[in-house]
Amino acid sequence: MEKISEFSLENGIKCVKIEGIPRLNIFKTFDCGQSFRFDPVSLFGNKYEFGGVAFDRYVVFAQNNESEIIIYGSNKDEYEKIWKSYLALDVDYDKIDEEIKAQVSSPDMHSAILHSQGIRILRQDMWESVCSFIISQNNNIPRIKKIISALCKKYGKKLYFGKEEHYSFPSAKALMEAGTDAIFELKTGFRARYIYDASCKVATGEIDLVKIYNEPDFDKALSTLTTVKGIGTKVGSCALLFGFNKTEAFPIDVWIKRALEKYFPDGIDLKRLGKSAGIAQQYLFYYEKYIQNP
Repeated sequence: MEKISEFSLENGIKCVKIEGIPRLNIFKTFDCGQSFRFDPVSLFGNKYEFGGVAFDRYVVFAQNNESEIIIYGSNKDEYEKIWKSYLALDVDYDKIDEEIKAQVSSPDMHSAILHSQGIRILRQDMWESVCSFIISQNNNIPRIKKIISALCKKYGKKLYFGKEEHYSFPSAKALMEAGTDAIFELKTGFRARYIYDASCKVATGEIDLVKIYNEPDFDKALSTLTTVKGIGTKVGSCALLFGFNKTEAFPIDVWIKRALEKYFPDGIDLKRLGKSAGIAQQYLFYYEKYIQNP
């Protein structure tokens, strides 16, 4: 049974403790490549702490055991309205794991599930997810984070966590008004024109992100998103999985390709996995990258 309590630090920062949460490991969740704005911090003496910006707020997620988290920079109301959904704490992952096992009778898949338990697919902001995964193309995580940080500092809004200054993710309108050259100056490289094209299409309403979110046909949603320059199947699938709650998405990057070749040489039936496909994908990604190749 979930128990929620609020408290404040001496500097006035509001905090909320949630006890009795379903299985969650914030270290695995924030360290598996699905989010680029959170990093490990050591501010409050907890075992795991990840601080970052989401939905125009800077927060620190902290954890000492699997059934309890503390969110520094939030109150009970914001937890209920934002962070519970963001962390997918309203989803029964034990049930999903059993469904994956039932559909994929592979000892390797079962091992991936065992080692990856605690990972949850974050429900991130739609626009941020689209833009972030455009930036991720032919890129590594440290550089992706550096580019996103530069974009936020230049075109985002100032946010404060105590006396610390942070920045929100820039709106599509802000990046459209900045223009390709200004975006390029932030070392985005060839991605500058893709970011600009996405910004223009979203800011002008040519692409309606809410409509994509509500589109029940995954292929149609992906087809709409890939009208943006530079968004192909992989980038589009990543954006839909991590920003649009389309957990049937199964992005294939170098790690997933390697895992599929190694563990499923005869292929894997994604249709049987249905809405669990993206979660199985994240388990395989974590297992192959962090467990098999530490």
